[in-house]
Amino acid sequence: MTEVVDSDELLRRIQRARTCAEEEERRWRGRLDSLGTDDPDRAREASGRVIAYEAVLRVLDEILTPGRHDARP
Repeated sequence: MTEVVDSDELLRRIQRARTCAEEEERRWRGRLDSLGTDDPDRAREASGRVIAYEAVLRVLDEILTPGRHDARP
């Protein structure tokens, strides 16, 4: 069944998603920093996840505060 939400609830959900993405990005960045060159496969995976969460954060930031941040490629 489809749930109908108002704009305030939608905003709260987006903010929670942004907070979650920020925590995950920080967690994967920490993992990447701890791996160093000891395990290149896991470091590559962690690096990819950091990049992915950075992209998610940029998108959610643009939704929450349009035009506030410089456009990055």
